[in-house]
Amino acid sequence: MIGLDSPIATVFGDNVKKRKKVVEGLGLETVGDLLRHLPRRYVKTEELTTVDGLEVGQQITVVGQVVKSEVNTYRDRRSGQTAYRVDIVVSTDGPSLRMSFFAKGNNVALWHHRRLAVGRRGIFVGTVSEFRNSWQLTNPQMTLFGEDEDEDGAVPDEMPPLFPVYPLTQGVESWDLMRAISFARTVLDDVPELLPLEVRERYDLVEARTALNWVHAPDDYGQVGAAQKRFRFEEALVTQLVLGRRRRALRAQGARARTGGGGLLAAFDARLPFELTAGQVAVGAEIEADLAEPHPMNRLLQGEVGSGKTLVALRAMLRVVDSGGQAALLAPTEVLAQQHHRSISAMLGDLAAGGMLGGAAEATAVELLTGSMTKTQRTAPMSRLASGEAGIVIGTHALLEDTVQFADLGMVVVDEQHRFGVEQRAALTDKAGSPPHVLVMTATPIPRTVAMTVFGDLETSVLSELPAGRAPIQSTVVPLADHPSWVNRVWERVREEVAKGHQAYVVCPRISGDVQEAGERDQLDLDLDGRAKAAPSALAAVEEMASDLADGALHGLRIAVLHGRLAPDVKDQTMRAFAAGEIDVLVSTTVIEVGVDVANATAMVLLDADRFGVSQLHQLRGRVGRGGLPGLCLLVSRADAGTPARERLDAVAATTDGFELSRVDLEQRREGDVLGANQSGFRSSLQSLRVLRDEKTIVKAREAAGALLDTDPDLLGWPLLAAEVARLEASARSEFLDKS
Repeated sequence: MIGLDSPIATVFGDNVKKRKKVVEGLGLETVGDLLRHLPRRYVKTEELTTVDGLEVGQQITVVGQVVKSEVNTYRDRRSGQTAYRVDIVVSTDGPSLRMSFFAKGNNVALWHHRRLAVGRRGIFVGTVSEFRNSWQLTNPQMTLFGEDEDEDGAVPDEMPPLFPVYPLTQGVESWDLMRAISFARTVLDDVPELLPLEVRERYDLVEARTALNWVHAPDDYGQVGAAQKRFRFEEALVTQLVLGRRRRALRAQGARARTGGGGLLAAFDARLPFELTAGQVAVGAEIEADLAEPHPMNRLLQGEVGSGKTLVALRAMLRVVDSGGQAALLAPTEVLAQQHHRSISAMLGDLAAGGMLGGAAEATAVELLTGSMTKTQRTAPMSRLASGEAGIVIGTHALLEDTVQFADLGMVVVDEQHRFGVEQRAALTDKAGSPPHVLVMTATPIPRTVAMTVFGDLETSVLSELPAGRAPIQSTVVPLADHPSWVNRVWERVREEVAKGHQAYVVCPRISGDVQEAGERDQLDLDLDGRAKAAPSALAAVEEMASDLADGALHGLRIAVLHGRLAPDVKDQTMRAFAAGEIDVLVSTTVIEVGVDVANATAMVLLDADRFGVSQLHQLRGRVGRGGLPGLCLLVSRADAGTPARERLDAVAATTDGFELSRVDLEQRREGDVLGANQSGFRSSLQSLRVLRDEKTIVKAREAAGALLDTDPDLLGWPLLAAEVARLEASARSEFLDKS
């Protein structure tokens, strides 16, 4: 008998070459790995597969029956000799599929012809193509019914009613895995049961061995569903236990309660020229309650672009300063850090002039630290931070440097948290003497943020309403692939907005030639379906576009450029001039993605818009319509209709609901490495779970995890479950849990 830790060689037979492909291509090294390699779907073997809606390039797996089989000869171009081809036609419950198998000799061709005789059924896998108005399977692979097991690619007549289709690698077929897994299940000594009996009974879950049998060799889809339910719940429970233990450990560390004492927040509220929205009041109360606790706040503040997140964060920072502590706001770009510094200083007025003539009695100092500041420029603000004279600092990655010290860092606010890695956030929170309270903000949750939220790692607050004065934004896709001349109308619309006394943004994915915006996330190499995108040289670039527009379509308008390679003082001067109305059209990279607030800007043109992610598109669109004037966003793209890139743009154009768009983003890109540092992508550390599909399962697992930890915090009564939790805690995939 064998165990789950036995090497895969014990069940995979003597085919060393194929076994090596399984280990290297699929990462399956043990019998346990093999048994946890679950089918992605199933094919009914007792009937022909229903086939409809075929598309060229589509990968399909079907049960079909040979209705035509013939051997044809042709002249090989290279050798000049006669070669053989077996052409067959397979019927399905839908269109027939043509396939061809090539052979060098007549004997091999006749062997194929006998195996693929008329009437023979099998499972056929391949890529759909079209030739002379007929559907074909290119490079077909097959598993035939009714042959001896010893024959390659054949299985006995006793096929299971549902044939499992596994994730594969080159040179390995589903039948190879099915045969090895079937043998492993018959000789497996024991299947460890991780889930306590009371959990299985409460949530109606089958036992571990039954789940393995039903997922790999089901009699019907009811067994498939029950097995999948078990595996998904188990994975969710282990993950929830990791997160739950982390939350409890964080609470146990303790933090200084920040309950006020000064009059800074009260003075600020008294001077506000407007009423807080109901949402801002409610979220402010949640945060204030967190700050009053003797353990660290770890809260995610989600809100639409322009919903007032910065004001909520500022009031929280003022509460911390009132308590004698300091607060740091970490921004991803210098433009955003400078914008925050200007807007927060303006909102505070003389309350930001602590230690200065004219400062209010309750005032504090608000500092700015960015990477472009010289050593001399940094000396004074860093000294005021170290002494405690400055209560608030706003900065970029410069805040993370070892030389930046605080007297009493009580709160860290991370704006656009997806732009920072967990190590960067940890570098700032580690500067506190005791664990600081942490507030992270985002306007459009990206996949990992959504995943972390669903998994309960962060408490969440939502600002769903917009302050008065926000105007609707009309978003339209401009499909140049279908209508290349429409670009002329794009520039006409920009002129029309400027003629009304308004301003416009033109956003490009490149600075100049093939130079990408420094510091921006690289989204320019692969499309979301993994295919190579257009050559960089074909993409719109800021410097060339500004010159072309000045000489052509927008001749006579005041045009300026903004991108990351410009000197900081030039960027600042340009933004100030644009805000003052001295520039009509700002041609920029995504450096304006967040924080830029110009009320008179009403038009946004996004060139090569398919090159940006959903989150970026929504953030960029939020730069217009901020001053009570209707906004216009034109998504210009060469992407063909029906492609993932075009579907992404259509989704953005269809709604301005950032939370709905976050789900679109997650559905397209999946949750990525939820328990790792990757932001998103096709490989996920999750095996059975999918964050959107399994939200209810995750919620139930969190409930079960809480009950288990309440009863037995160290899981001593469930050693197998404790070992699995410890394995995940120790793995590299859970690194963010120790630093977030």
